[in-house]
Amino acid sequence: MKKILLILLIITLTFPLFGQVRDTVYVTTPIFEVMYSQKFQQPLQLTYHVECPTGRTSRSGMDFYKNDTIITSDDEDYVNNEWDKGHLAPAAAFNCDRETLKLTFTYLNCALQHEGLNRFPWKELEEFERNLAKIFPDVCVVIDVVFDETCKTLRTGATIPLGFKKTIQFDNKSFYFYFPNKNLLGTDWSYFMISN
Repeated sequence: MKKILLILLIITLTFPLFGQVRDTVYVTTPIFEVMYSQKFQQPLQLTYHVECPTGRTSRSGMDFYKNDTIITSDDEDYVNNEWDKGHLAPAAAFNCDRETLKLTFTYLNCALQHEGLNRFPWKELEEFERNLAKIFPDVCVVIDVVFDETCKTLRTGATIPLGFKKTIQFDNKSFYFYFPNKNLLGTDWSYFMISN
């Protein structure tokens, strides 16, 4: 009887309400913590501390990998469209060595991010974070991925975020930013600073 109850408890925790997969899962890795939506196949919130502001390890040969137990986006969501595989915990902040760098290449750390955001103001703000980490011993970053009822779901299953809120904390200070998920080429990252 105890064995049957234990099996039912495990099934209920994994597949609540008669086989439905839990929407939100919480995962802690050696370099970040993430709250992940299996429904959207996108992160909802991710927290990391910049570890390697001056690292130079090559990302050559690395690509994103899936977690066998969590429903995430995958390569198909990023084919022939304007959506980049946007690192939330940036590879450049964890390129101390190949092992640490590889930890950033999980789909749990990947969002559908417009290429005009990911490659320009988002990337430039990540560089600012690394510059802060050269001066201050702890730079903590929290990213909230924003969704609403207008968000489009790709035919492949993943939902495109509306935008990204980023909080950078260091030396008892906090900076807040909000980036809409669209082409922001030519717009300086400082334009997206907001009050809390």
